[in-house]
Amino acid sequence: MIAITGASSGIGEAVARAFSVAGHPLLLMARRLDRLEKLGLPNAVLRQADVRDRDAIVAAVKAAEGEHGPVDMMFANAGIARLGDIARQPPEDWDEMIDINTKGVMNSVYAVMNGMIERKHGTLMMMSSIAGRKVYPDHTVYCGTKFFVHAVSESLREYLSPHDVRVIVISPGIIDTEVLDGVRDETTLANYKANKAAIGGGISADIVAELILDAYQKPQRAIVQEIVITPTRQKY
Repeated sequence: MIAITGASSGIGEAVARAFSVAGHPLLLMARRLDRLEKLGLPNAVLRQADVRDRDAIVAAVKAAEGEHGPVDMMFANAGIARLGDIARQPPEDWDEMIDINTKGVMNSVYAVMNGMIERKHGTLMMMSSIAGRKVYPDHTVYCGTKFFVHAVSESLREYLSPHDVRVIVISPGIIDTEVLDGVRDETTLANYKANKAAIGGGISADIVAELILDAYQKPQRAIVQEIVITPTRQKY
């Protein structure tokens, strides 16, 4: 079974659709249950869950495994981008990004890691960003959360490799998703949109989903450690 957090939109939704077409049963988690229901995917357990709530993620995994068997891939995808000028940004925005983008990832890992170790099989698909590899204006805390994902993933990969559990990092650039909905700083939003327009727009989340599916389908003894994908015109 494939578990996906933040499955109600963007890359999470695209991955849910791609894996469903490939015949996998799904556990789809998001705060917006109505959006999950509208996907109408077969063999899917739907759970309204906030990744900040560790117990809710654990409970969702347990319930879904009772229907479809063990989670073989956890896509720790849920995240938020409250981009803005760090000197003017409310600290509450920092807290939200840290709690969702870092603690939420760890809660997702926690819910499935020991089971994967016991079975000596499984894949942790970790959502990062190109902003986890380099810094950008008005991305200060967001970059920090994504650098965290990279660091934790490298450590987990080393720790889990003797158990034949894979850790793959996804680092997209500008993708056509709802990520800009989280940007409240008008100047930051305008600059982001201008940069996106200058490179001809983002690329489809479906392209990212195809790469994730392909990486997952590789033999368990083979791992694509990181996927970095951007629009061709995105220079940095």
